Amino acid sequence: MAFVQIRAAKEGDCGDILRLIRKLAEYEKLSDQVKISEEALRADGFGENPFYHCLVAEILPAPGERQGPSIVGYGLYYFIYSTWKGRNVYLEDVYVMPEYRGQGIGSKIIKKVAEVSRERGATIQALKRPEYVALDQGCSQFRLAVLEWNKRAIDLYKALGAQDLTQVEGWHAFCFEGEAMRKLGGK
Repeated sequence: MAFVQIRAAKEGDCGDILRLIRKLAEYEKLSDQVKISEEALRADGFGENPFYHCLVAEILPAPGERQGPSIVGYGLYYFIYSTWKGRNVYLEDVYVMPEYRGQGIGSKIIKKVAEVSRERGATIQALKRPEYVALDQGCSQFRLAVLEWNKRAIDLYKALGAQDLTQVEGWHAFCFEGEAMRKLGGK
């Protein structure tokens, strides 16, 4: 059995991340909505002030195997702010290729996003590193969304301790996009 490593994505991983984003959209029956490019992922995730951070699940081959490492999953997240609770982290996507599901890889990605800091007195520069997330950043909440039909994911999140805010508090998510966003912005 090969070893699975969860690590911070590198700029060179953007092609694999985009491949997995497309696989996730296909699974969610929303392929037509993927408009992002590999170049945009590079610019938005690996510049001086990244809009997102990403972890990848990489299969490392067993000694003697000829194939190189391969990326089989990812978790893309960013920081948001709650006027009631303060700092939050939002997990936009977590995806593991179907043939690797059921091995705990998705849970490992989720837990890595929530991981506690190794150094309490970390500098601001150190906190910019992607491996310092959620609790390391002083986040009080870890948020994510899931399609209502994805029972397997819902069950996993509940098993890990997440609350279903649609059930508990009745929240609905909204999005302004395209023409609606332009109208809203007066353009």
